[in-house]
Amino acid sequence: MTVTTDAAQALLKEGFAPWVQALDLSITEIGPTGATLTMPVAEHLERVGGIVCGQSLAAMADTAMVFACIGHMNRFHPVATTTLDTQFLRPATGDAIRCEAEVVRAGKALIFTRATLIAEPSEKPVATATATFFVP
Repeated sequence: MTVTTDAAQALLKEGFAPWVQALDLSITEIGPTGATLTMPVAEHLERVGGIVCGQSLAAMADTAMVFACIGHMNRFHPVATTTLDTQFLRPATGDAIRCEAEVVRAGKALIFTRATLIAEPSEKPVATATATFFVP
């Protein structure tokens, strides 16, 4: 069985908290090496100055890296965020934010991931993140 973008999108809708769903994420790619998600820039995600708030970016990165783990395992299996480190590079503005998440290394109990968040249409990186996930 291969995890499809449609199946992953359904899992996002059914299995994630309402505040994560409020990010309006779309899973555009998922596979053995990672996942790509997009988030439209919307007023409820912005802080003063029309900049996407850091909390929205961190939540998006964490969620994208969870789906990178799912793509790597090629099945829906819960993982638990053990560490999450986010670096904000520049103000996040534009029409949407794209997050490209990848699995760096996967062991039996831990999966190490990284993500780059990119503003669209400028294609400028706005943040990067790394996370470690525990596989129960």
